[in-house]
Amino acid sequence: MAIHRPLAPFPGDEETLRRHLAGAEVPALLMTLAHLTGDTSLLRDDLRAPGWLFAPQGGLSEERQAEVRERAVQVILRLGDRAPGTPPPPDRELLRTITTWAMGDDTEDLLPLLAEEVVLPGRDPRAPDWALDELGPGRDFHVAVIGAGFSGLLAGHRLAQAGIPFVIYDKNPDVGGTWLENTYPGCRTDVASHLYNYSFAPKADWPDHFCTHDVVLDYLRTFAKQAGLTDHIRFGTEVTALRWDETASRWHLTLRGPDGARTVSHHAVISAVGQLNRPLLPDLPGRDSFAGPAFHSAAWDHSVDLTGRRVAVVGTGASAYQIVPEIAGTASEVVVFMRNPPWLRPTPHYRRPMPAGARWLCEHLPYYAQWYRLWLFAPGLRGILEGWIVDPGHPPTERAVSALNEELRTSLLASMAAQLPDAPELLDAVTPGYPVGAKRVLRDDGRWLATLQRDDVRLVTAPIDRVTPTGLTAGGVEHDADVLVHATGFQASRFLTPMTVTGRDGADLHTSWRGDPRAYLGITVPGFPNLFCLYGPNTNLVGQGGSIVYFSECAVTHVLGVLRMLLAGGHRSAEVRPETHDAYNRWVDAGNRQRAWGWSAVGGWYNANGRSATNWPYSAQEYWRLTRTADPADYVLRRP
Repeated sequence: MAIHRPLAPFPGDEETLRRHLAGAEVPALLMTLAHLTGDTSLLRDDLRAPGWLFAPQGGLSEERQAEVRERAVQVILRLGDRAPGTPPPPDRELLRTITTWAMGDDTEDLLPLLAEEVVLPGRDPRAPDWALDELGPGRDFHVAVIGAGFSGLLAGHRLAQAGIPFVIYDKNPDVGGTWLENTYPGCRTDVASHLYNYSFAPKADWPDHFCTHDVVLDYLRTFAKQAGLTDHIRFGTEVTALRWDETASRWHLTLRGPDGARTVSHHAVISAVGQLNRPLLPDLPGRDSFAGPAFHSAAWDHSVDLTGRRVAVVGTGASAYQIVPEIAGTASEVVVFMRNPPWLRPTPHYRRPMPAGARWLCEHLPYYAQWYRLWLFAPGLRGILEGWIVDPGHPPTERAVSALNEELRTSLLASMAAQLPDAPELLDAVTPGYPVGAKRVLRDDGRWLATLQRDDVRLVTAPIDRVTPTGLTAGGVEHDADVLVHATGFQASRFLTPMTVTGRDGADLHTSWRGDPRAYLGITVPGFPNLFCLYGPNTNLVGQGGSIVYFSECAVTHVLGVLRMLLAGGHRSAEVRPETHDAYNRWVDAGNRQRAWGWSAVGGWYNANGRSATNWPYSAQEYWRLTRTADPADYVLRRP
């Protein structure tokens, strides 16, 4: 199943083809042509610019781009009447040649992962190759999935492929999770759209490079419908408690829904509630005393008209970064209260539409969409993570944690300075006092700093003293406001809250975590059999490539592997061994301590209370490798 239009024949009109190619991403186009023709001489070294993995069009000059596009016209026309969709995936050697050229480094170790990416729509290399009826004919085994966002829908789809009965419970009236709940002005993904879909269900016609929340939500609705998941979802039903019954080898779920409270039982539970689902309100004196409308960005009150009103926005993280430019000019004044400024990553096309030609190529030129996706994935596979790693010999400081991190700081600061040539005081205010990567780096198309320079926008850097009925006081100065917006993020480290989770021998999950969540692979915890988490502890990507959708695909592969192991052996339960869990978490903690967010004292949700319970410190490839299979030696498997 894939969300795409059928591939159509190549056009015979040379000028029409030329117009389409004007919208192509040239590096992806070159890789596509080398694949379709087998002619790797197209992959010339002089077509690779320094640092090209991190720049639109690979940083190639207009002349170079035009040269490649013209060559592409001739190559595609020579392909003649070959039926679209018939070329096979690249063989191992061709895949290695193309990707080594693109990444500038031998990709031999990446080839199994890359081979899963470069397949046409309809292929699904990560799909389970087994079914319940084959492993346990007639066995009664059913699963509860909590949440109908990206991860929950994926889990349901994989369970359906394996023939395992399941029900998805969601407290909301529709699918989408965070993309249903977050509707604030300017809400969009900061991950490239072509990475923000399931690998096996690509959307060829994303309208923007980084799509708005409504487009992402429409993708999820379409997927749920086409995959036949809607009938499995119980909307408006919140899971308030889970309790493991050792005798029955089942989880008892307490539900709260339209018909009141009730209890159901399932043999296994997959929690797909994620990390960014519970808004965090700041602990400010007098917070509830504000007399006007006040709300969190994740619960935007659309009944409040901001026209001509004074709006106070608390926070300068990812949500505020999107909100403030959208409401400036509508509100009479916007006052932004900033604690720590974000680092900004130049992304000039952040709010731009995908060129029509690029959308046409994704839909009609075989493998172009896959190579384009891989091109977007590549910087995270090779390059970005290295910039966050602490070098003890540098030595690390709150300025930079390594020589490469210092280079990043210099580059990003130069980009910011170029936008503020006549505002040195503002540049000082928005320059972070922590290393690049210690907090979330935001996409920058120039709009944020331009907005902060508006006459009707004020930036307040003094700490907030208190909220009053008429505004906020910071540094002893009163700032009047009519509307208060808390753009203060989420309780990212409070996994599975507010559910009560009771495991073997009455163990309470949140008590055992003591506010410091841990799980093996971010998925499973000792003492809690047949319970699996998606986007669980230490699975947040920090520039390692792909998206959380990719990580969820990896995690679900492992969950299905554990279920297969359980069913094939006739077992009733599976739980990770404590020694496996503990060794894994020592390794993850050691990695996080050697990353910018673990070393810096700046804090935040990347590293709350001196330990990161959210971030994955290693490569995307490493998580893929660890989750590909389930090793029986890592689990306690119990028979009836």
